[in-house]
Amino acid sequence: MPDPHTALDALLDLLDLERIERDIFRGESRSALVPRVFGGQVAAQALVAAGRSVPEDRLAHSLHAYFLRPGDPGAPIVYTVDRIRDGRSFTTRRVVAVQHGQPIFHLSASFQTYEEGLDHQAGMPPAPDPESLPTAAETLPRHLPREVADRLIEARAAVDLRYADTPPWGSVGQPREPRSQVWFRTHGKLADDPLLHVVLATYVSDMTLLDSVLLAHGRGGWAVGDVVGASLDHAMWFHRPFRADEWLLYDQESPTSSGGRGLGQARIYTQDGRLAISVIQEGVVRVPR
Repeated sequence: MPDPHTALDALLDLLDLERIERDIFRGESRSALVPRVFGGQVAAQALVAAGRSVPEDRLAHSLHAYFLRPGDPGAPIVYTVDRIRDGRSFTTRRVVAVQHGQPIFHLSASFQTYEEGLDHQAGMPPAPDPESLPTAAETLPRHLPREVADRLIEARAAVDLRYADTPPWGSVGQPREPRSQVWFRTHGKLADDPLLHVVLATYVSDMTLLDSVLLAHGRGGWAVGDVVGASLDHAMWFHRPFRADEWLLYDQESPTSSGGRGLGQARIYTQDGRLAISVIQEGVVRVPR
């Protein structure tokens, strides 16, 4: 069983990019469950690159990204930042991630200075207390072969992620409502840098968002091999301050799937009920022939 705090330190090192030039960064990769770079890693690293070109008083409020090619986990990724706009209130950056001379991912991110404004939100849905739920180390071996469970536990070791209900691989062959809830937080405290918490939430957001697509069709997903897929695009809006080292509820649903693609949409709430983030993602979801 990997040590959670060591795993968090390793993840933070992974997200701490090397600056090559003023707006050029290099990031390393690590193996994922599938033979390509984990999409959440690329998105998080690209957001780090964008954020390092922005004044500290401007906070990330949205990102829009496309996954263009599978990333090679054995090769570094070079991130180039374009300074699209620096306005009085908003700053816009575009980031392209390149491997082997080809773009694999691009991201547009917008940052804003803090200001007061109209305030309302959708209410937080009912959810069990995260402390009452089993950990991943307790849940995964119940439903998956030991080798697969161990790999998944290792891949997510930096994050305490707890399903509020049976995960897709625990209910194969039993279609149900396309909704899924997980609670998550990092295993250990983080520094107070707001960008770091946004980056960690971005990293985690790609782990489970398409689960609800699988639930609608009784599929177990990539872990059991009854579908193949990959992220296509990803969008996030950051509404209110939050900490990724405190419990966050990831309330996810899938309104549709068709044409070999599935759509997931979600809201992320703090434990005291504040709507912190909205997320939408589309991915390839195909039944193997």
